[in-house]
Amino acid sequence: MPARTNVIALQPNRQRLAARNQAGRQTNRQAALRPTSSPSNSKTTDRRAAAVIRDLDQKRAFGARVPAAQAQPNELAERVTAVAQFLRKRLTGDYRVDEFGFDPHFTDALIRPLLRLISRSWFRVEVSGIENLPDKGPALVVSNHGGVLPVDALIISTAVHEHHPAHRNLRALAADLCFDLPVIGEVARKAGHTLACPTDAHRLLAAGELAAVFPEGYKGLGKCFKDRYKLRRFGRGGFVSAAVRANAPIIPCAVVGSEEIYPMLGDVKPLARLLGLPYFPITPLFPWAGPAGLIPLPSKWHIAFGRPIGTADYDRADADDPTVTFELTDHVRETIQQMLYGLLIRRRNVFFG
Repeated sequence: MPARTNVIALQPNRQRLAARNQAGRQTNRQAALRPTSSPSNSKTTDRRAAAVIRDLDQKRAFGARVPAAQAQPNELAERVTAVAQFLRKRLTGDYRVDEFGFDPHFTDALIRPLLRLISRSWFRVEVSGIENLPDKGPALVVSNHGGVLPVDALIISTAVHEHHPAHRNLRALAADLCFDLPVIGEVARKAGHTLACPTDAHRLLAAGELAAVFPEGYKGLGKCFKDRYKLRRFGRGGFVSAAVRANAPIIPCAVVGSEEIYPMLGDVKPLARLLGLPYFPITPLFPWAGPAGLIPLPSKWHIAFGRPIGTADYDRADADDPTVTFELTDHVRETIQQMLYGLLIRRRNVFFG
């Protein structure tokens, strides 16, 4: 007779298990709905409520900051706003022009941004000795001149306005030919420049302005490339007379890099006389390349301002004394020449400095 085997069920009855689980869930719901008076439960509830309130406050504060960040205008919006403000002021006449025709509103909006871009990106100008320019009051900057076109005057004025702590306006004294040109003359007036004559120089200095003069004139602009950075004669010393009469200090300025932008290989004098020009330059690109020859070469520029040469010890009568003016003129010229030699010695490369 075979033995009887006891079989043990591995799983309980499914109906009983489902009923037991349902009863347990109902008990848990009743316990959750039943109010509790235990101190530990009360503290837990308070902490949870405080945490929820803090989260709400943080979200509310973050939501208040988001519109402010989004409200900040981008670069395009700022430019559009600046153009709109410029047009509004031009149309309403809400700007000032001084007796020389200087229009600061026009200069700051149109001229300086373009010159600043050229100065930074094309010529990569480095400036030293800017602390030698006074924060206020009259002063006369005397600089070397070269490069076929008077680009150095524009770059020096841009460097002064950009690097000087007071962002002073440098009023350059230019030749008559500059103001005889149809468009360039008007723009030069609006940029604050005026005629290179003792009368205008004295008026600017008497008004407490920062003026600039280039005593070499056309002789400096039109010299050949082989004679670069060799100063020509400084005229009759009219700028010295204006500085002495106004008791304004003279600031020597040396510019290296300007004479490489248009290397002048020759001068066609008959053609210059025919056109009424002081010289007609021949460069490696002009006139062979046409209008492209007017693009300056990207030489590396260095502008250095020397220590002021005081004029306070001179009497007003010395402004008309040829001996005093010639002696002071030679001193300024020799100072600038030595500054040029120093910059050229430190320069390693024409285009990379």
